[in-house]
Formats: sequence, C-alpha cells, structure tokens
Amino acid sequence: MRSRIPQLTLRLEAAAPDDDAPWRAGGSVAYRGTTLCLVLDTACRTPERIGEELHLPLPPAAMPRQIRDAAESWLRDEALTAIRLSIAQKSALAGRRAPDIALVFGKRSDWVQRDGDKLRCHWRLIEQSPAVIEQVLGRALAAMQPTPVCDDLFAVA
Repeated sequence: MRSRIPQLTLRLEAAAPDDDAPWRAGGSVAYRGTTLCLVLDTACRTPERIGEELHLPLPPAAMPRQIRDAAESWLRDEALTAIRLSIAQKSALAGRRAPDIALVFGKRSDWVQRDGDKLRCHWRLIEQSPAVIEQVLGRALAAMQPTPVCDDLFAVA
C-alpha cells in the first residue's frame, strides 16, 4: 500500500474552519478600510461606534448569530448613509438630481449596478477604504445619463 503525500495528510487532518469565529466578543469587522473590534455592551441601547470599537447592545452570553445580525445591521445602515451622502454631494457638484439608492445583498453582485435611474449598491462596499468607495460611486454616477435639475414643472426636457 502506498503512503500518502505528507501535504495531503495535513490537508485532510486539518480542522474545518469555524464560521462563527469572528462573531464573538473581541472579534472584528471590516469598516471603511480598517477593522472595528466587537464589544458586547448591555449599557448601550443601539449599536454605536466608539473609536475603534463597535459596541453592540447584547449580553455577554449572546450567540454568534445574534452578534452577526446586530453588527451587519449596523454596517448596512452605515453603508446606506455613507452612499447616499456621497451620491448627493457628487450629484450636486455635477448639477443634476441624485439618483435613488438601494442596497444589494447578493454574494456575487457588483459593487454598483445601474437600473435605469436607480443605483443598486452592494452593502459590503462600506468595508472598503473611503477612497475606493468614492471612486466606485464616482464612476457609477458618471456612467449614468444626466437628468437635469429643473424647477419648472412643465418644462420639456
């Protein structure tokens, strides 16, 4: 009988990765090109960022799924706020109306997808550095057809 290749043996005997590892107190999440340490804090009522920590209103015995849901909910809210602000600023500079924004949650979707006069942005864009976020949103906005801002209700475009 032939013996196994040592590298194959190591690979077969390696422990399966723990998917819940980052979702514990002291774990970390990516945020705007940095990482935030997760802190379970029953003293706060809503998730809040304090320095390099994300304080979640959960008890110390919270399950990994609860921690993940709370952290990702906060990240999605932050993503929507940051994307809307950036798009509004870029649209104002270009002298046009800001498009509607929606978040996308698919695993295999692009950072930004155009859907007519609407932008669908992946919520994990918030994990990237501010420079990357601005570049991605700037390119998506530049690729859209300009819709001029018009105060006259009956003006013909």
